[in-house]
Amino acid sequence: MKTRIFVSLMLVSVLLSALLAGCAPAKPETIKVGNLVALTGPSATWGQSENNALMLAVEKINAAGGVAGKQIEVIAYDSRADKLEAVNVVKRMVEQDKVVAIIGPGQSGVANAVKEVNNSAKVPLIATTATNPTVTVADDGSVVPYTFRTCFIDPFQGTVAAQFSLKDLGATKAATLYDVGDEYSQFLSKYFIEAFEKGGGTIVAAEAFRSGELDFRAQLGKIKAGEPDVIFIPTMQKEAALAAKQARDLGITADLIGGDGWGSPDIFELSGGAIEGGYFVNLAAMEDPLIQDWLVEYRAKFNADPVLPNPIMAVDAMMWLADALERTNGVGGEALMKALEETKDLQVLTGVLTMDPKTHNPLNKPAVIQQCVDGEFIYVKTFVTTE
Repeated sequence: MKTRIFVSLMLVSVLLSALLAGCAPAKPETIKVGNLVALTGPSATWGQSENNALMLAVEKINAAGGVAGKQIEVIAYDSRADKLEAVNVVKRMVEQDKVVAIIGPGQSGVANAVKEVNNSAKVPLIATTATNPTVTVADDGSVVPYTFRTCFIDPFQGTVAAQFSLKDLGATKAATLYDVGDEYSQFLSKYFIEAFEKGGGTIVAAEAFRSGELDFRAQLGKIKAGEPDVIFIPTMQKEAALAAKQARDLGITADLIGGDGWGSPDIFELSGGAIEGGYFVNLAAMEDPLIQDWLVEYRAKFNADPVLPNPIMAVDAMMWLADALERTNGVGGEALMKALEETKDLQVLTGVLTMDPKTHNPLNKPAVIQQCVDGEFIYVKTFVTTE
């Protein structure tokens, strides 16, 4: 008897659970989007802010009804800005998580390391601040089909730095100090040199160091001997800060200028104040009128300022991806790649986005010059390319 009662109770329990499950609201269908982002390590300052901004953008999209009747689910993994870790992460995203697209990374070397994986899987990847041309265009000039970006590219960035040095700073002689082991640093130095010489300037020294080195006094000594008016240091904030400090310790008074890798607030503390007065090229500035409403939303959500430019490039990427997914009814693969490629005159956070199908680069992406003043990045001017 006890056995029969027990079995009966089990049957009732099962039937009740099934009934309740049938009455419960169905979990909405989702579209999975990966976020390949450096949440720890030397690039975490930008990466954490990027992930915050992406989650905020998705929250707004989902609250407005989602995309193609589905909710967007972000699956973020920490790449640590490490190439090998990033490859493993992207494999996990495309093979296990089945993401339809990936937003990030912010580093050119990482983007180049993973592109074989995402392209083989036919999963579009939208890099946020990976500025090296080879990220989206192969050495033979062909476009990398499933890789895109929302930022400008280094030839433009290097040209902007050179033109600003020549015309605004009045420099006639320049030197560069770059990381020979880093694609971003190496190529940006190259483009600066080409543009500076094309503009009539003279390069008096082009000194290199290897990734991980933190003492640049030998290279700076050679640079000092050339008496440059400006020194271009296309590195991340740590190396730029240390180079600035060592340059000033050696009595070098030349103007210092860098690329978008300088844009982390800790550059001031790391340099011991030596970066004061330095200039750098960036993708955006806090003063941009187009992002003021978004800044209010970000600050209200996270009680902090975003660390530009990664966050707004990620928002641009998400708005662009959502539009493309709407046009494919949530389908990924080749259809999504084509939709991304054919995007024209789309309003995103930083302006109007039109994609060049031959390069997968945005057309007419502006750059800004910022200056390091009293612990803050001050807007100086804007450059616009028509290429």
